[in-house]
Amino acid sequence: MGRTLLWIAIALTVLLLGWVTATAVRANPIYSDRDAHGVSKYHFIELCREELHTPNELPLMLGPGQTQPLLTAVQGTGEMRANDTLQVVSTATVAQTDQAVQAGENGQLQMTLPVLIQFRDTAGATRPLVPVNMQCSYDKTKAESERLQVMLVPGG
Repeated sequence: MGRTLLWIAIALTVLLLGWVTATAVRANPIYSDRDAHGVSKYHFIELCREELHTPNELPLMLGPGQTQPLLTAVQGTGEMRANDTLQVVSTATVAQTDQAVQAGENGQLQMTLPVLIQFRDTAGATRPLVPVNMQCSYDKTKAESERLQVMLVPGG
């Protein structure tokens, strides 16, 4: 009788652990909503943030329908020194970033975050230039190379 109860307890434990694991995997925020949006919310945030690591070619909106690479626009201001490099850093908190992600039409994800364009010299010192907004969108209906769109927009 004792062995039978032991085997029943072991079988119930294995079933319970299997159910908990299956529930946790489905509710995992890193992988959730991939079917609806083509990418999870948290992966989308990481894709957008990765674009900030290469700021020179980020498009800066100058006006309706007019964009220019960030480096070209900043060099035109005359404030960039010879030994400076560009940096774009997010000024949003984790909570603001999480709340900024919105589901759009046809499975799109969109996010607008405040960022700061700044200069960094060879000694590591930084000088702020201007706050702007980063607009990031992901459209699963487009080709793989065109799904993520990132643009810097004045008004941060």
